[in-house]
Amino acid sequence: MPSADRRLQPRRKPSQVRAELTRERILTAAAHVFAEYGYAAGTTNRIAERARISIGSLYQYFPNKDAVLAELLVRHIDRGRWMHGDELDLSVGSLETMVRALVRDAIDNHRDDPQLLRIMFEEAPLSQELLDTIDRHQKNRVGQVRDLLARHPDVRVQDLDTAAELIVFTVEVNTHKLMADPRTIPVETFEKELVGMVTRYLRGDQ
Repeated sequence: MPSADRRLQPRRKPSQVRAELTRERILTAAAHVFAEYGYAAGTTNRIAERARISIGSLYQYFPNKDAVLAELLVRHIDRGRWMHGDELDLSVGSLETMVRALVRDAIDNHRDDPQLLRIMFEEAPLSQELLDTIDRHQKNRVGQVRDLLARHPDVRVQDLDTAAELIVFTVEVNTHKLMADPRTIPVETFEKELVGMVTRYLRGDQ
C-alpha cells in the first residue's frame, strides 16, 4: 500500500463544540466549492469565503486544500458502512433480496454530487487517516458480507472469504463508477443487472 503524505494531516482536531462546528463549515463549504469550480480552481480562498471565515482560520484546521479533500474522502468512506446489514432477517428473505439490499445500500452511499464524487476519488492524495479508513472499511464490509453468506441457506459458493471479497469489490467499484457518471446507464437498470449477476454467482448457476 502506498505511503501516506504527512502534509495532509489536519492541523487541529477540535475538542470544543465551537471548533467542531467551524471544521464542519469548512468541509461543507469545500464540498460545494469543489463541486462547483472543480479541484484546480477550488482554492482555499474560495473555501474560506464560502465558509464565511478568514483564510487564517481555515489554516488553523487544514494546512492546504489537499488535506481538506482527503478528509472529505475519509468521511465519504466512513459513511459507506452497511448500516442495516445486521438487521436482515434471512429466514424470510430470498438470496436475491439480500443481494439487492447490499447493492441498494452501496448506491445510497454514493449519492454525493457526481462532480464531487469524481474529484474525491481521482484527485484526493493519500493521508495516513485515509489509508487507515480504507483498510478498516474494507475489512468491516467484507466481514459483514461473509457473515451473511455463511448464514443464508441458498448460498452455494464454497470459499466464503474469497466470495465476500469479490462481491464487495464488484459492487463498490461498479457503483462508484456509475454514480460518478450517472448518464451512462439508468440506476434502476444497473441495480437489476448487478443484483442478478451476484445472485447467480452465489447460487452457483452455470
